[in-house]
Amino acid sequence: MVKRARVIYNPTSGREIIKKNLADVLMVLENAGYVTSAHATTPEPGDAEREARCAVQEKYDLVVAAGGDGTINEVINGIAEQEYRPKVGIIPTGTTNDFARALHVPRDVMKATEIIARGESVAMDIGKANDTYFINIGGGGRITELTYDVPSKLKTMLGQLAYYLKGIEMLPSLKATDVRVEYDDGVFEGKAMFFLLGLTNSIGGFEKIAPDAKLDDGKFSLIILKKVNLAEFIRLVTLALRGDHIKEPNIIYVKSKKVIVTSEDKMLINLDGELGGETPMTFENLNRHIEFFADIHAIPASDLASEKQLDAQI
Repeated sequence: MVKRARVIYNPTSGREIIKKNLADVLMVLENAGYVTSAHATTPEPGDAEREARCAVQEKYDLVVAAGGDGTINEVINGIAEQEYRPKVGIIPTGTTNDFARALHVPRDVMKATEIIARGESVAMDIGKANDTYFINIGGGGRITELTYDVPSKLKTMLGQLAYYLKGIEMLPSLKATDVRVEYDDGVFEGKAMFFLLGLTNSIGGFEKIAPDAKLDDGKFSLIILKKVNLAEFIRLVTLALRGDHIKEPNIIYVKSKKVIVTSEDKMLINLDGELGGETPMTFENLNRHIEFFADIHAIPASDLASEKQLDAQI
């Protein structure tokens, strides 16, 4: 049977690098046995999601999401929990590319395409937040809002530096929020600076914030930072960048399949760097839900669940 691939790409991402290389991308996929077609996303919200849903309905074998984490997130929202789900390839051209980093997919467009053409894939967890899906991170708290507070033009010009500058700007205004976080083995109720739910070990370009995260174990890595003063906040964030934070008394770090977050004050929810709604929010881990093409030989064994762990979930 003929295999079909649909490339959904953001034409402005990465200084239009996909647009410039699209013909070569399609040629590599054609040589790998696919009949290809492509769709350039528009600025209209949800365009990539709608196109991915069409690809599901037409039963494409492969959907390629080319762009930043936001484009990938939209594509996954068009595929998740559908009866038929095609395999997904990614070509990362965004600012942080957390998800691609976890799959060891390079930022080079043609090298990323070659990984898809190679045909090796891994079944990965995705997150569900009420009725929305995410692939890398969910979170709440003032500091998590910086990803959608940074103007897109600034991200294009400065890359990840734009986030650091915005983060420094936000520090004086950081406040704790009264929040209740229910997880598999307990409840936190009180004031917190933020909470994070990680599906991979790469958060904001750093790979030690959720040091033992696994791509396919059916559990989130939940981090809650309790109320602290500004000096302590900076100290703990510095520790987190080195992976030395998880035993600190002001940090809760646990694994959980399901997390329910409620708050009396308005708390915005960040999903993969985009505004994903506000509390109350129920997060569920959809275990090994979608197959992604990856450089599977480069993924450390510690990033994947063991057969024993997988058997325990059956």
